[in-house]
Amino acid sequence: MASHGIEIKDLYKIFGPNGEKYIEAVKNGMSKTELNEKHGHVLGLKDINISMPAGQIQVVMGLSGSGKSTLIRHINRLIDPTVGAVVYEDADVCQMSKAELLDFRRHKTAMVFQKFALLPHRTVLQNTIYGLEIQGIDKNEAEKRALKWIERVGLAGFEDNYPNQLSGGMQQRVGLARALANDADILLMDEAFSALDPLIRTDMQAVLLDIQSELKKTVVFITHDLDEALRLGDRIAILRDGEVIQQGTGQEIVLNPADAYIADFIKEVNRGRVISVSTIMSGQPIDAVTKVEVGPDDRLESAAQAMTDMEENRANVRDINGNLVGSLDLKDTIRAMVTAATH
Repeated sequence: MASHGIEIKDLYKIFGPNGEKYIEAVKNGMSKTELNEKHGHVLGLKDINISMPAGQIQVVMGLSGSGKSTLIRHINRLIDPTVGAVVYEDADVCQMSKAELLDFRRHKTAMVFQKFALLPHRTVLQNTIYGLEIQGIDKNEAEKRALKWIERVGLAGFEDNYPNQLSGGMQQRVGLARALANDADILLMDEAFSALDPLIRTDMQAVLLDIQSELKKTVVFITHDLDEALRLGDRIAILRDGEVIQQGTGQEIVLNPADAYIADFIKEVNRGRVISVSTIMSGQPIDAVTKVEVGPDDRLESAAQAMTDMEENRANVRDINGNLVGSLDLKDTIRAMVTAATH
């Protein structure tokens, strides 16, 4: 179980032969356009500071060209920063020697790509044990481990199939099984579900959340899709033009968008799936008898569903220790789901 988060500190990436030369200019406000037009360098990332929580899913979200794929590739140093640090377990990945970096990539991180990146001449089982072979793990042990994960991602019975015999969704399950078999603390997922049909994509999100609830990996998940970000992310960082423009929980971002760009992004969001009961509940439990009890961390959508199913207009809110901590009104709940919630 991962006990350390990932700290990204003061990270800049300028693509071009003399990136370091222009750091000060960028810090002093030189724009991406000016850097490119005057100096022929491209600003990839600017002043990135993100604390990625241990054992949780950190989503990095943005449109194409925002720098999110560049950022995830700094975590396992497939890209070297111009300046800055990526700290994990008190070590700066950016300062590691070749041998240390190889060890870090092999044992601490696993990556799942959008394009699956499966080896076409290897079966599902052979693809899944690939990373374990590289680690030098005994073949029987590797196969035992791989078969467990193949079953866990729902591919039991397909061990001897080749990638071209599988649908896109099944291929991505192999990619996930391969990453999980490595038993790495950090799972890096770069647009992992973006190439999949919407229904299969939702299915894969459910698989990931289910496995994560058990494994508590430190997951960094890149997406351009807000619904996916809100469904998966314990925390979300939104990038634009290489800069973080807002970070927080999904609820914080939906309730308090940092600017018009983000406000525009979130206006179509299903608020009922994002806002929790604790945000709008009243501090007093109700005296009247109600058959409905919900938790403070439950989402409004499920609370509204519970009240409607029981034909009740109110619900009591009970915390994890069984204490009554407040109450919820159906009208307030529905209002908060369709308009900006009041604090």
